[in-house]
Amino acid sequence: MVTEPKSDPQIQPQAKSAPPQAGQRRVLMVTGMSGAGRASALRALEDLGYEAVDNLPLYLLDALIATGREEPSPLALGIDTRTRGFDTVSVLSALDRLKEDDGFDPHLVFIDADNDVLERRFTETRRRHPMAQERPVADGIAMERRLLTPLKDQASRRIDTTTLAPGQLKNILEAEFSLETGGEMTLFVTSFGFRNGLPREADLVFDARFLNNPYYDPDLRSLTGRDPAVAAFVSADPDYEPFLSRVTDLLDLLLPRYEKEGKSYLTIAVGCTGGKHRSVYTAERLAAWLDERGYRARIRHRDIHL
Repeated sequence: MVTEPKSDPQIQPQAKSAPPQAGQRRVLMVTGMSGAGRASALRALEDLGYEAVDNLPLYLLDALIATGREEPSPLALGIDTRTRGFDTVSVLSALDRLKEDDGFDPHLVFIDADNDVLERRFTETRRRHPMAQERPVADGIAMERRLLTPLKDQASRRIDTTTLAPGQLKNILEAEFSLETGGEMTLFVTSFGFRNGLPREADLVFDARFLNNPYYDPDLRSLTGRDPAVAAFVSADPDYEPFLSRVTDLLDLLLPRYEKEGKSYLTIAVGCTGGKHRSVYTAERLAAWLDERGYRARIRHRDIHL
């Protein structure tokens, strides 16, 4: 069974940003909600070869950008509500000036997460929210979201980190803004448990709950889909191989079309009840199948240890 998540512009597969033209300097303006992962995004971009500058006063922005005209090294600028002189009008005006200049390839990237997740992150780290020093964290989150709405609306890329593992944010940024010119699509294969919710980043979701469940075998319950005994149990289901064959036939049809559209990354999710047995084994099989066909496939088992 295959389902498609409800449309959400934050998680839909997007066309890879075209590489800058000769002589152009790529400039990423990275902003978003406090606690959503903006600093992590800057570190990831720095690893990809960008010069990363965080919280530069806005009045120095033009001067910094101008210094790279002769040697157009890529630049990632961290901008948030703590930035001196911050206001959304100034940020958008700076972005517009860059868009009007043929010497630059600018993008506004917005990092976001659900309010309850942001609140939990601040609570766990015991940090104060920058917009609510003496008030509840929830108040600061609400104020900041209202303030940043114009930037979120104008962002060319929005990334929701609510359910992302730490390495996934870097994977998405690499797929989207890598300086390499290969342009091939990156595929992420993830297993999950439906009882823990759908992965937000999923583009295609396959439901493996109809298969015989190893959970009800006491000898298999504590194992995972990576164990040979579970693999043998799942694959012995008479409908398993026909199911997998139809899934790969569908991917054979879809993947070339996604590549033709210029998608930079695509997430294929496989779910079962708990995310430990049937989905894990099937995700492993799909990742191996993709690797055999020359795709860049990365695998993650979201709920395997829950």
